[in-house]
Amino acid sequence: MPSPAALTYGPIFVGVVFNILLYGIMITQTFLYFTVYKKDRLWMKLFVALLFICDTVNCAFDITFLYIPLVNNFGNPSSLMYATWVFATDPIMTALIGSLTQCFFAWRVNVLTHSIPAVIFITLCALCQFCGGLGTSIAVGMIPEFVHFQKFEIIVIVWLAFSAVADCAITIALVGHLRKHKTGFAATDDIVNRIIRLTVQTGLITALCAVVDLVLFLATPSGLHLVFNLPLSKLYTNSLMSSLNSRAGWRYGTGNGETTTDDMTRTDRNKHLTLRGGETGRRVSMMTPNQVYIDVESHEMVDVIDTKTLRSIEAMDHNQSRAYSEKDGKLCAATTSDSL
Repeated sequence: MPSPAALTYGPIFVGVVFNILLYGIMITQTFLYFTVYKKDRLWMKLFVALLFICDTVNCAFDITFLYIPLVNNFGNPSSLMYATWVFATDPIMTALIGSLTQCFFAWRVNVLTHSIPAVIFITLCALCQFCGGLGTSIAVGMIPEFVHFQKFEIIVIVWLAFSAVADCAITIALVGHLRKHKTGFAATDDIVNRIIRLTVQTGLITALCAVVDLVLFLATPSGLHLVFNLPLSKLYTNSLMSSLNSRAGWRYGTGNGETTTDDMTRTDRNKHLTLRGGETGRRVSMMTPNQVYIDVESHEMVDVIDTKTLRSIEAMDHNQSRAYSEKDGKLCAATTSDSL
């Protein structure tokens, strides 16, 4: 028979390890954001700082509820059967972080598509999953035995199901809008495809993790679903930070923090370069990747006579106009004027 610690706190330990690993990535992403995008709007910086604080608190709580039964109550098997109040904070923290992230993506959908129904649907799903997470935390406080967690499966279904639906709705709305705005030019379409891949990857990871967490919770009474539940909050924040920090790679931003809103809607100042050479002039318009540019060439046509042909004509005219005089016994050439 496996020990109670292996049945319950084995998955919890693995989930906390993944949580801490993803928190380290979140620290790096947050540092890069505040270093590179210094000119972003103040509310966006405060939003990123709020998410980082929530991630930090969640990580500290996860380590605490792992430390209490395994270290403070070492040798007391009964302490392994119950969830403490610190454990009960995890669902609400995960739901809060997830709903904030989904609301941010809902704002991005509004900026890009101006689709009010899509924004309302995503926002409602985010609010429902937040309420589900809050209800799960309350239920854990009321029923702390791990083996009885299935008693409040309805509220857990509301939490994780609406979370997955919101992620899928965000992905569909953004990908659908981007696909409609392909220009047919290779350079522009390549950037659009990169944004689509990033959107699908980030939305798919969080949605898939929520679905797997829900399926395992319903299928088995053990704590195996906690392997996917505990890192879920970090997946949300890392997906958001990945989207923000990759803007320079899309070439919608300059990479030096000169962004004030979502860079997917911003166009840069057009730069023109004029090249001049002898008889040919070329004007090259260097524009942003999401614009069409045209190279216009102008040629000045002039009549040019080959140098060798010109010399032959001059020699012939000179011979025909040469005159001889016998004056003073000397040969003299009459002066002529040749013109072309």
